[in-house]
Amino acid sequence: MSTADTSMGNGDAAAPGKEPLAEMSLIDHLTELRYRMFVSVGSIIVAAIICWFLSEQIYNILVQPVTRVLEAYPDEIPDARLAILSLTEAFVVYLKIAATAGLFLASPILLAQMWLFIDPGLYRKERLYALPVILASVIFFLAGGAFGYLVLFPVMAGFFINLGVSGNMLPLLSANALFGFLLRTLLGCAIVFEWPVVVFFLARMGILTARTMLRGFRYAVLAIFVIAAVVTPTPDMATQTILAAPMLGLYALGILIAWVVQPRKK
Repeated sequence: MSTADTSMGNGDAAAPGKEPLAEMSLIDHLTELRYRMFVSVGSIIVAAIICWFLSEQIYNILVQPVTRVLEAYPDEIPDARLAILSLTEAFVVYLKIAATAGLFLASPILLAQMWLFIDPGLYRKERLYALPVILASVIFFLAGGAFGYLVLFPVMAGFFINLGVSGNMLPLLSANALFGFLLRTLLGCAIVFEWPVVVFFLARMGILTARTMLRGFRYAVLAIFVIAAVVTPTPDMATQTILAAPMLGLYALGILIAWVVQPRKK
């Protein structure tokens, strides 16, 4: 990773502006990895502690989509509050909220540490991508989480609650189960939205090209709907399409990114 052979992109090591930095031994790599992991884990812990003191406020924000759906059935659901089914459930819910919110809060540091780990193995010219890539990674990660909260989760919550109410069932929603579902949705969307960044690295290394992505578009559409079906466990195509649509947009953006950054044949 730290030699010219493992640097992103292809080119002559002697070309101007492409001189790789000094090589690192395996021990140096492991030491660097340990340090980056220490900083990453430490940043998550600190961010989670901060979010713990704000967990009640974060809870009140995150629960709003479900509350709005429950309040739409005043006759069938007289109480729109979530239920705690064990003595420690409220504590576990706040712990999950603090940990997940801490992950999102620390995401700029985490993504920066990932880049800094591979930075020693890059050519000098490639290091110019550092700031744009880190910023793009953070923006896509947060945008994915926002999409999951503002768009996808409300639709899924409405579908499942309406399914139960229409079947003459009384929704008794466990706070722990609901927030586990919500937080998985947010993280899943955040990870999916990192696709353009993944394409950037694959294209720079010459592993993926815009032409390959165009040729595989039909298979990509199939894969996207499979992923959407996994992330949104609802049987209706409408909900799956809500997630698949931005994923198709991200795939198209990935084609453009690959075309721009892929190594050119001389």
